[in-house]
Amino acid sequence: MKILVVNAGSSSLKYQLIDMDNEQVIAKGLCDKIGLEDSNVKHKAFDGREYAAEVKMPTHSEAFETLMYALIESDAKVIDSYDEIGAIGHRVVHGGTYFDKSCLVDDEVAEKVEELRELAPLHNHPHYLGIVACTKTFGKEVPQVVVFDTAFHQTMPEKAYIFGIPYEYYEKYKVRRYGAHGTSHKYVSERCAAIMGREGDKDLKIVTCHIGNGASISAVKGGECVDTSMGFTPLDGFIMGTRSGGVDPSALTYIANKENMTPDQLSDMCNKKSGLLGISGVSSDNRDVSAAAAEGNHRAALANEIQRYQIAKFVGSYIAAMNGADAIVFTAGIGENDPVLRTEVCKHFEYMGVKIDEEKNKIRGEEVEISTPDSKVKVYIIPTNEELAIAKDTLAIVNSL
Repeated sequence: MKILVVNAGSSSLKYQLIDMDNEQVIAKGLCDKIGLEDSNVKHKAFDGREYAAEVKMPTHSEAFETLMYALIESDAKVIDSYDEIGAIGHRVVHGGTYFDKSCLVDDEVAEKVEELRELAPLHNHPHYLGIVACTKTFGKEVPQVVVFDTAFHQTMPEKAYIFGIPYEYYEKYKVRRYGAHGTSHKYVSERCAAIMGREGDKDLKIVTCHIGNGASISAVKGGECVDTSMGFTPLDGFIMGTRSGGVDPSALTYIANKENMTPDQLSDMCNKKSGLLGISGVSSDNRDVSAAAAEGNHRAALANEIQRYQIAKFVGSYIAAMNGADAIVFTAGIGENDPVLRTEVCKHFEYMGVKIDEEKNKIRGEEVEISTPDSKVKVYIIPTNEELAIAKDTLAIVNSL
């Protein structure tokens, strides 16, 4: 079966067409700047053929039509008709407390995705528009499945997700820890279990580190998430590209009062002007910050040091939460490609027998064990593949119909 994986953003539509018979990507692309004058599409087929054009896409409906043109009619076409697409899988950021697993789309599910836009205002509404656009093109004949970033974290116990504020705000507004990157954490933890030959092992304890421009860490015990670093929103946790991570709320209200900032301005500062960018003053990109640090920029070096230190603290806390760990996994852009970060984080766990093979640790972006044979905790690089994870969930649900 060929499955189309769709990730709709506020002004973009990313996609991959995957042949699930061999789990190979047939084509992938991006419809960008939806609603703007210079909207465009970039599409690439599995054999290297490309299609790129400026196309008027006022809404996600036109973007989806452009996507289908690229797949079926462009010079880089990979299928002959709509009929070859067996199902569509949508990435959705927030499922709230309603969704603890992926599910088939119907009118009620689509409405819930839209209803939850308050919890992910930049994401859920575009996801809903993507569902509507797909339905407009395919009708209800082709099954659609929604896969939620938050679903994997719904196994957390109350002690992990309830905040230390009056309980009434959880009851009234569902203010709690939700987490993010769940599809990635699920994929790499399952892949780690398979590598170790311990699929289905309820005693297996893994700390998964999704370190990219946005970043989170999860404690996974027996295949289930028991804690995660992101909170009510993806702002919580440790410093990221532009996000502050956890900050004493009183420090923020103090700044807001001094600078006469509105809540929206404060949120903008924490989400878009903080993290690596805010501390280094150089960039939000880890590569640029590391390069500046290597040239002697103190603030850049400090930003790197803070991020690695905070990651180590979260890894350590999750080892404590699970009463041990069998494996630590690094994934996503920085986790897969920054040997120094991996070394510096793992140094904190030498006391418990973690040993890194520095030659293997030089590998970037490949699936590999980077710990030594005598390391008491295994350490892996496992490239994430959220699109394949979405396609797998979609296939499983469609096959169960």
